[in-house]
Amino acid sequence: KKGCASPFAKAAVPWAPVWCPRSSNRPVGLLLVAAGISGYYYLRESAAVLQLLSVLAGLLLATVVALTSAPGKAFFAFGRDSVAEAKRVVWPTRKETMQTTGVVILFAVTMALFLWAVDAGLLMLVNGLMGRGE
Repeated sequence: KKGCASPFAKAAVPWAPVWCPRSSNRPVGLLLVAAGISGYYYLRESAAVLQLLSVLAGLLLATVVALTSAPGKAFFAFGRDSVAEAKRVVWPTRKETMQTTGVVILFAVTMALFLWAVDAGLLMLVNGLMGRGE
């Protein structure tokens, strides 16, 4: 894949982003998050607002790094494509949903009654074979 010198940089499926260890900003993003959390504990004597701002700054900077890296761009492009695909889905109408739900509930009740009848019949059969008739 372009931009990666690793011979193992192959995607399992054509649409999957390729992670290239040599071009990733992943450690930088994780270090920024860790720095924000460390700042939270470093500022434990300060106001809670400063602690919160420290964590939020670390998360914000890590997000910026993620958005500017190739894997981050691929991830967010995949998210946009997923939302666009979900908008193209033809969802069932309320009537279709209610009918399907009714069929599922009816089938579940029918199967419960059938299994109860089989269980009761087997119980009577085993009790009869063991001589514990009622």
